[in-house]
Amino acid sequence: MRGRVLVIAGSDSGGGAGIQADIKTITALGAFAATAITALTAQNTLGVHGVMPVPCDFIRQQIEVVLSDIGADVIKIGMLGDVATIGTVCDALEDFAPDVPVVLDPVMVAKGGHALLAALAVDSLRQRLVPLSALITPNLPEAEALTGLTIRTEADVRAAAAALLALGAPAVLLKGGHLESDTVTDLLATASGIEAFSAPRIPTRHTHGTGCTTASAVAAGLAQGLSLRDAVLRARAYVRAAIETAPGLGKGHGPLNHAIGFADPA
Repeated sequence: MRGRVLVIAGSDSGGGAGIQADIKTITALGAFAATAITALTAQNTLGVHGVMPVPCDFIRQQIEVVLSDIGADVIKIGMLGDVATIGTVCDALEDFAPDVPVVLDPVMVAKGGHALLAALAVDSLRQRLVPLSALITPNLPEAEALTGLTIRTEADVRAAAAALLALGAPAVLLKGGHLESDTVTDLLATASGIEAFSAPRIPTRHTHGTGCTTASAVAAGLAQGLSLRDAVLRARAYVRAAIETAPGLGKGHGPLNHAIGFADPA
């Protein structure tokens, strides 16, 4: 086991997304996952039925004690929920991990449609946390919220990727799954340019947690010393295999197979 990832995110009681998906993914890819939980959710494949935020002082304490003892090679951030939590996390990162790369998955809405980030918090996320991040991994609705752009075409996706870079993060993995097409294309944008990664869409409703899983898979790769491009390629292959072998649980958007036996192409 190599590579330490501290995950700062919310819990999904259904096990398909959030902290649960993060831990499974990071472990499956051979890295070590520690956590700072920001919120508890009552959640299953049909949606989010309740949210209980964790007090900010306890979120900070979780971050501090993990970093002061175990440490981290990469920090992955998921659900934060509100302005106060974002401020707490940013302060903690500046105090305890100023040089640790951050992978930010700007979680805003659950697969079933439940808002997981207060509307007023989007500005705080954009202005304070995005510039602290080494990589952000939004889906298209999240990219629209962060940039104010409307994304309907492939050209729109490229424009959004450029706009996201302009917010201050040095790299953006813009996930294209929400664009209606038989092919899913993700864009990796950096100052060096934009690279597209495409694959046929898998016809399934079992895609709960793909965003959390992708970001955590990339974070694991970076923590293990992979280049950003190689970390993204491995993450995409892992997520695709996990979707293809999903266990078919639940009546709604079911979870992935995070335990898929996976050969590391790197």
